[in-house]
Amino acid sequence: MIIPDHSLVNEFPAHVELIQELNLSDDQFHKLYNDYHELDRQVRRIEEGLEAAADEYLEGLKMQRLQLKDELYQRIQKAA
Repeated sequence: MIIPDHSLVNEFPAHVELIQELNLSDDQFHKLYNDYHELDRQVRRIEEGLEAAADEYLEGLKMQRLQLKDELYQRIQKAA
């Protein structure tokens, strides 16, 4: 099974430079960015079978990841 890459640069390829700039200049964006990528790493490990988890737990992680992605996108749009 191919696991999709949900990194922010893949999710928002038109904003790669702005994402990098915000990650370096905005402490809150940087924290959210790191939280997002840590959640994405956890989800990928479970989906790849490297870690076991209940379906409900995995779905909860995915919801958290989606909420962070939405917040990050709002910040990207505001900075654009």
